[in-house]
Amino acid sequence: MPLVTPLSSEHDKETQELSEFFNETLGFCPNSVLTMQRRPAISKAFINLNKAVMTNEGTVTSSLKRMIAWVSSNATGCRYCQAHAIRAAERYGADQEQLDNIWEYKTHPAFSDAERVALDFSLAASQIPNKVDVEIKKRLYQYWNEGEIVEMLGVISLFGYLNRWNDSMGTSIENGAVDSGNQYLGKYGWEKGKHV
Repeated sequence: MPLVTPLSSEHDKETQELSEFFNETLGFCPNSVLTMQRRPAISKAFINLNKAVMTNEGTVTSSLKRMIAWVSSNATGCRYCQAHAIRAAERYGADQEQLDNIWEYKTHPAFSDAERVALDFSLAASQIPNKVDVEIKKRLYQYWNEGEIVEMLGVISLFGYLNRWNDSMGTSIENGAVDSGNQYLGKYGWEKGKHV
């Protein structure tokens, strides 16, 4: 049971209009946003930040951004965000082999060296204490420019917020996210846990 019950999607008209963004991303408005709208300034600020972070201005693709989000959420243990991130990666055209082998990104041939370092960066930046070091920096600069690194860290930071929000809130997980979690992550032990 969630700490705070999500409100109806019609509760705040501005949040409802902004949250149409998630229909493309996930196919539904997430319950996390429906909970945030108890303070509409938070839900609106969050949606606008999400849109800004997920805008592609370099060569970091929408699907890679969602895989970065998955690695970050996996590192922190947020099952709600793991399922949402893998669902969004699928919806944004991630390669089927990558989706099926996301846990093996470090060695699986479906991932390029540029993708591996982006995902390693996500893992290092999501750990406490933070593990971003000179080696990660050198590897990042082999494939990515500073604007692209900022985009990646924007995703990691956004999901840091979401991981804490949803794990602390025990946000109820939506059926579509459960389906994606089971399909791509279930073979590795993913389950919805407290997000019922």
